[in-house]
Order: sequence, then structure tokens, then C-alpha cells
Amino acid sequence: MEHRIARFTLDGVEDAEISVHPFATEDELGLKLTRFRRGESDDVVLLIHGLTSSSDIFVMPEIRNMTNFLLDNGFGDVWALDFRMSSHFPYDVETRDHTLDDIAHYDHPAALAEIRRHVGDRRIHVIAHCLGSVSFAMSLFGGAVDGITSMVANSVALTPRVSPWSKVKLAFGATAFEYLLGLPYIDPRFHGAPPLTRRWLFARAVSMFHPECREPACHMQSFMWGSGRPAMYLHRNLAPRTHLHERLADLNGASGVHYYRHIRKMVAAGRAVQNDPHDARHEALPADYLKDAGKITTPVLFLTGDHNRVFTDSNVFCHKVLEKLAPGRHELQMLPGYGHIDPIIGKDAHLDVFPRIVDFIKRQAG
Repeated sequence: MEHRIARFTLDGVEDAEISVHPFATEDELGLKLTRFRRGESDDVVLLIHGLTSSSDIFVMPEIRNMTNFLLDNGFGDVWALDFRMSSHFPYDVETRDHTLDDIAHYDHPAALAEIRRHVGDRRIHVIAHCLGSVSFAMSLFGGAVDGITSMVANSVALTPRVSPWSKVKLAFGATAFEYLLGLPYIDPRFHGAPPLTRRWLFARAVSMFHPECREPACHMQSFMWGSGRPAMYLHRNLAPRTHLHERLADLNGASGVHYYRHIRKMVAAGRAVQNDPHDARHEALPADYLKDAGKITTPVLFLTGDHNRVFTDSNVFCHKVLEKLAPGRHELQMLPGYGHIDPIIGKDAHLDVFPRIVDFIKRQAG
């Protein structure tokens, strides 16, 4: 009998006091932090998801998730952020023109202010994934946040690099979806739309090119992010229950296409840059987020799977760039047999990946 896991469940976290902390950004969006507390700790850990996902990827019941691993290894105060990209909110499927500059400027500073209100001047370590990692790195290296003891960046940070096929999708995808298909977003659940609608037909067209499994949500996620069969992870790294369509679509939901335009500009520039340097709202942010990167003293651990089919060798390249600016400050670790998101949601990540993260954080805290 198929075992179903509730959507947005917190049942995956054991023996912790759980509290939810809503907060608002300067540009008037309601966001939230979830706190998992097991005891007093001098070190606080903040977990940040990527585009299409949410804090759910850190609390999955079907694996030994990252939150439990951190709590079990002496980090008694763990926070998970759901920012404007989170599938917990409607913002991604609304016709808004949010960019990563908005997140770097508004979301991360507001989240940290809320955390500081509760934890004071304790050390804060950040573990970030995908565009959560890009946007937080922009916030950190752009001077919007400070006082961060360490950062772990999974898959990508300040130098997004993608495959040739992904470049094609970035160049034409957003315009095609909005003006040809009349859709401001892409959803792994498109295959469940009414038969013969645009969403239904598009999902079946995508599935024709993905014979690697029978999960339409998996096929759509490969189309949404990266180039591969599948693109976001290696199937062998997933726990059996995460192969279910319901869980894949729950963990990685719908995404607006507007963010793709900003990523396209970064890929073209070879680094994180402002979407619109003339936008007066973000005049405090640098046009080039690498401009003063050598002055930021927060050490970063760059993680990437050697089968990363979403952001390829982005973190290898970013570490190389920062090593020239600040020799010896940052670290790079390759993850053999891993892709883009399976270092977070993989069934053996608690054996292969999480110990590396904990070791890095403890060395920075010591």
C-alpha cells in the first residue's frame, strides 16, 4: 500500500520545540521562519531553500533530513527560511516581476533581523541551496547583511554557469511562456491539468523526451531546471517514496518565469549582477556583486555534485575566482555521484554530505 506523506508537514523533525515566526519585508511581502529548538546553543544555523522549493526540503520525513542531523550534532537552534520563492506562498505564480535583487535587498536582511531579535549576538551560520544560495551570496557579498560566521553554498553562488541547452531555454523560455503560451509560470503538476489544455499538452510534450522514468513531475522539473534525464538529481540517490509524483511536486513546486530573465543576465555576464542597475530601489547594492568580494571575511564552503546538470561547474569556478581575491579563505568540496538537489534530499546525504557541512561549520565556530 502506498504511504502518503502530508504536504508541508513538520513531522520529519524529532524531539524539537517548533515555532513559526512570520515577518514582513520592506517591500510589503509576508514571509516566515520556522525555528527548531532542542536546547541552548552558541551557534545558530539558518537553512535557505531554492527556487520552486521551500523549507520542506530540510525536514523531509522519508530521510534523515538536514534539520535532524544538525540537531543531533550539537546545533540546538536551527531556523528554516521560506522567502518569496517558497512554494508555501502564492508569489511565484502571480504576475510579479521580482528579481534576485529584491530577495538580496529585502528578504534576507529582514529574515536575519527577525532571527537576531530572538538569538541576540550568537554566531549565525547559513546553509543555502540553488537560487537561495545565489541570492544570499548577493546579500552577503553586496553588503546587505553582515555578521555571518560561515556560509555553505550548494550547487551555485556568485557565478551561475549552465549547459548550452539551458542557455537556449533561458534565452527564449520566459518570452515563449508568457506571450506564446500565455502562462506566467511553470508547474510540475501541469500533467494533471484538464485534458487538451495548454498545460496538459505541454506536459505530455515534455514527457516525450524523458524516457528515464514514468513520473511527469520529474520530467517537468528537468525541463524547468537544467539539462539531463533527469536534470536535478540522480534517481539512485532518492529514497523510494520521493519518486512519487505527489512528493516531487510537493518538494519542488511552481515557478514564475521572471526569475529566468535575471539568471540569463548573470550567465551572460559570468557573475552575479543587478537585473537593472538603474533601479533606484536597489542603489545601495553593487551592480557587480563580485566587485568587493575580497573584502568579505565570511568563509564559504562551496559544495557541488560532480553530476550537476543544473549549474554545472558554477561553484568550482566561483571558488577559483574567490581564491584569487582572498587566498585560503574559502573551501570547495566535490560530491562524487551527486547532482544539484540530491545533496540536500538524497537518501544517503546524511552519510555523504551532511558530515562535511557540520565539520566545516564546527571549524568556523571553533
